Amino acid sequence: MLRAEVYSRVNERPNSTNEHIHRTVMEAIIARFRESFGDELRIREPMSRHTTVGLGGPADMFLTVRSTAELIEAVLLASKQHVDFWVMGAGSNVLVSDQGVRGLLIRNRAKHVNYRHDGSSIIVRAESGVTLSRLARDTASNGLAGLEWAVGIPGTIGGAVVGNAGAHGGDIATSLRSVSILDADLVVRDYRPDELEYGYRTSILKKDPSTTGKSNRIVLSAEFNLTPASTEELAEIVESIKEHRKHTQPPGASMGCMFKNPEGDFAGRLLEEAGLMGFRIGGAHISPVHANFFVNDDQATAEDVRELMAKAWRQVNRRFRIELEPEVELIGDWK
Repeated sequence: MLRAEVYSRVNERPNSTNEHIHRTVMEAIIARFRESFGDELRIREPMSRHTTVGLGGPADMFLTVRSTAELIEAVLLASKQHVDFWVMGAGSNVLVSDQGVRGLLIRNRAKHVNYRHDGSSIIVRAESGVTLSRLARDTASNGLAGLEWAVGIPGTIGGAVVGNAGAHGGDIATSLRSVSILDADLVVRDYRPDELEYGYRTSILKKDPSTTGKSNRIVLSAEFNLTPASTEELAEIVESIKEHRKHTQPPGASMGCMFKNPEGDFAGRLLEEAGLMGFRIGGAHISPVHANFFVNDDQATAEDVRELMAKAWRQVNRRFRIELEPEVELIGDWK
């Protein structure tokens, strides 16, 4: 974890002198980032504008990067300046606290994609800020099979690689060829899938605390082995998946599925059987369409959602003696 030394010094003895030191240091850090990134850096940016659930307090510094080179530059600069940082993709599967995020939040918009032939298969390489659903649609429309299951998933390649995203019988690990990662020692390395210990919605990257949220180990890009297939058949599969999602997933602002499915069961079923469909705290409720979706009614706070998560976890545990594991990650300062 990278932590600005000034934060700990200021927090030890909060007085006017330390506050002045804090402001001076932060102004110097902000100026250094502006030298490299200009107006892409925003100060005290509300995270409610950048998450799919529409919640979250301000990030001290919010920086959008648009290429792998910029992503690496931002991470190296944050490391040099001893600034805490987070990397975020599309803003799904995350709940940012109402108090916001201290340090730097990097929004990854690195979206370059290229293709090359390799014998009987075609390799697609995508930067980690590419939306998984977009890549799934594009590859299917080009007659390439292997990612069509991901149509409609809002996250990015980076998050999908870390969490082994999956749906409709497919997952990232199945077609993954290699992953390029900026390691903790700030060196870029390529990893094979067997080195990442993939399982259901998990990997060694997700298990490693340094790679979740506040991170000094960053997914830069991924390569997938895809196979030529009939564009008509793939189009039918894509339409079928889109219709299924339309009828089984609720409208409104949410983070996607709240909990992972426990082995041999479904989180949505357990939540429904526990009587939680439609249950509400503040401006957030558990969807009556699918109980594993927690929806913001435009009046919720992040704390409402967190309390709803805790209520749901306790009720399922009390009824079934099952401990649900969150699929959503909590980011920022929590009470």
